[in-house]
Amino acid sequence: MPDEPLTRLVLVRHGESRATVDRIVAGHDTCKGLTDRGRQQAEALRDRLARTGELAGATKLVASLMERARETAEIIAPALGGLDIDQRCEVCEIHPGPDADGITWDEFEVSYGDMPKRGPYHPWSPGGESWAEVNARVGAALTDLADEHEGETIVVACHGGVVESSIITLGGLPITRPFDMFIDNTSLTEWQRRPVNGQLRWKLVRLNDAAHTIEAGLYDHP
Repeated sequence: MPDEPLTRLVLVRHGESRATVDRIVAGHDTCKGLTDRGRQQAEALRDRLARTGELAGATKLVASLMERARETAEIIAPALGGLDIDQRCEVCEIHPGPDADGITWDEFEVSYGDMPKRGPYHPWSPGGESWAEVNARVGAALTDLADEHEGETIVVACHGGVVESSIITLGGLPITRPFDMFIDNTSLTEWQRRPVNGQLRWKLVRLNDAAHTIEAGLYDHP
């Protein structure tokens, strides 16, 4: 019996962003990319991938439309055989809405209140998304990528919210998960999909693997 095709989907959170340091709600229009530290984190990941070959043979490199994700993808691309970057809005962080895009988090809380109290079904601001909408968007996007590149290795430079949405959608968890999660900058989260008893099944292989930033002294949490 021939081996069933194994599809690897590897999600890379972007490096430290200027938006995080400046405490800005940064969407498409106002994301200013990575800090110097964020670039160093991405370079540490690039060097790790080149050294270990753990993503050798990757055939697809995707990034969101936000500059912090695109810049991360650009830095790690040489370790993936120089793949071209396919930018897709479907793997963006939550879209905050035109009125909230670019304001400070302090201004956001004054204008729109405490996010957790609004729950997953209410948009961040007028014209923005809710977390439920993000989960639907991300779940569909990741499944489509796996369908388009069955049996291949796909790398996606994206965001903490996208990684968290993958846990909910691919892992089949409730939309309001009963635990806290933090996704580290440039960490690797890997899903694998293969047919099992006639059905395509997802397996979470690793979550929030940031060993390279620890080794380089660039880890964000003690």
